[in-house]
Amino acid sequence: MNKIARFIYLNTYSFLLLICGIAVALIPCYQVSKLLLIPQFFIFFICIKHSAQLFSTWNSKKIKYAVLMERNRKQFRPDTFEVYMQAPCGRLLTKAVLKDLGEKDRYRELLVYKPSLIESIKENFTPVKSKIYINEDFK
Repeated sequence: MNKIARFIYLNTYSFLLLICGIAVALIPCYQVSKLLLIPQFFIFFICIKHSAQLFSTWNSKKIKYAVLMERNRKQFRPDTFEVYMQAPCGRLLTKAVLKDLGEKDRYRELLVYKPSLIESIKENFTPVKSKIYINEDFK
């Protein structure tokens, strides 16, 4: 995969958010009601903000791509992909690496590391209790 194609592929979600943000901005909500411009602006801003954040991770993605390529060049090691299978962007990175290694068929083996939808919802919506301990010796 050449560099431009890899950039487009690994930033698929960034491009989708960018297109969604632009599409939301182009909807003529002002013809229905001027008040609809406020939520329209917020949705546009959120989409563009998250798109920019995802685009800003390009250097990190390049480094992770190089690391995965190097670790799996001589011998396929499924354990190196475990962390990347947890998120959609990481799965795109995994697919790109496997394609460049010529082992696209191995992706099925890595699906055991992908969390189910129910597991990811439970993990992301479980309340976490934080405790702060103050050491009295440092006062």
